Amino acid sequence: MKTAQLFTALLLVSFLGNLASAQKPATKPVRKRAPNPAFATVTDDPALPRVLLIGDSISIGYTVDVRNELDGIANVHRIPTNGGPTTRGLQSIDSWLGESKWDVIHFNWGLHDLKFVNAKAQLVDPGEGEYQVPIDDYKKNLTKLVARLKETDAKLIWRNTTPVPEGAKGRIPGDAAKYNAVAAEIMKKNNIPTDDMFSFVKPQMDKLMLPANVHFTKPGSAALGKQAANEIKNALKK
Repeated sequence: MKTAQLFTALLLVSFLGNLASAQKPATKPVRKRAPNPAFATVTDDPALPRVLLIGDSISIGYTVDVRNELDGIANVHRIPTNGGPTTRGLQSIDSWLGESKWDVIHFNWGLHDLKFVNAKAQLVDPGEGEYQVPIDDYKKNLTKLVARLKETDAKLIWRNTTPVPEGAKGRIPGDAAKYNAVAAEIMKKNNIPTDDMFSFVKPQMDKLMLPANVHFTKPGSAALGKQAANEIKNALKK
């Protein structure tokens, strides 16, 4: 009799355990974000020149398009992160350049320098914060970065900063032109050509950019990638 009671008790425990499990809400599987192809490892074709893209999320958006445009023409690499403001550039430029030889370096800083941040470095409205990198500091930082890039003996292409549309959080429309003017002086002194994406984008912002956002639609990024690739092709010919 005791054996029967023990067997019954075990069955009851098993039943209650299964019932509790059935009543638990099903947990949704965590979806891993697919890796951004812009950061894919590039295996060099030793017969082709090497190109390095330096820039923020705008350049991340057009990296794959540049690679596609230059397929069979150049090995196109990019820095393994968002280039951020010039302050990040100064901290990381040596590791980004590494020991490799670069034939062309297409570079930009600006959109993060001119944004407004609070004491915690969070993006805020202009009235609630300060420029992440004031324009005078931007000039000093960019001058140092250009000097470092020139040490590589690569052909340098400055890509100026794209426009800030009305309604974009944390930035003032018109500031890109001011920062670009400072950069233009530095590039002129150093005989560095400019990929003028600002002028390319300005008359067609509604067509290429997201509404009230500094970022671009997929076709917009593709258009930037094509322009960057053309500039790089010209540099390689020289």
